[in-house]
Amino acid sequence: MFVKALKYIFVGFIFGIVLTKAEALSWYRIYEMFHFQSFHMYGLMGVAVVTGLLGIQIIKRRRLRDIKGERIEIADKEPGNVRYWAGGLIFGLGWALAGACPGPVFILIGAGFWSLLFVLVGALVGTFLYGLFRNKLPH
Repeated sequence: MFVKALKYIFVGFIFGIVLTKAEALSWYRIYEMFHFQSFHMYGLMGVAVVTGLLGIQIIKRRRLRDIKGERIEIADKEPGNVRYWAGGLIFGLGWALAGACPGPVFILIGAGFWSLLFVLVGALVGTFLYGLFRNKLPH
């Protein structure tokens, strides 16, 4: 099992290097994006969306399996509504305030930006609180 996990760890390291080299971790680039001063981050996100679309199609058409050997099933989403808008707004505001998206937080901490530990703790606390109140929230 650990040997199989090594390829995913390797891909994670490559992902971190790519994000770093593409300046996706730069607070300045994120600031530019939220002020509509540069296309850089929007271009990166566009590439990510296209890559995700292609990846999902490959998973569905080739019926790929996960690390445990089970077939990957991607359930259809229900039509968009208020919860997606509200969640996106909260996510975007948190991203703008922190200057970092949840994925790159780990890479930034690894790069020595220790102040992002506060962002990581906030994300973990928020996830924990969601788990506590999930049954009381509109779904």
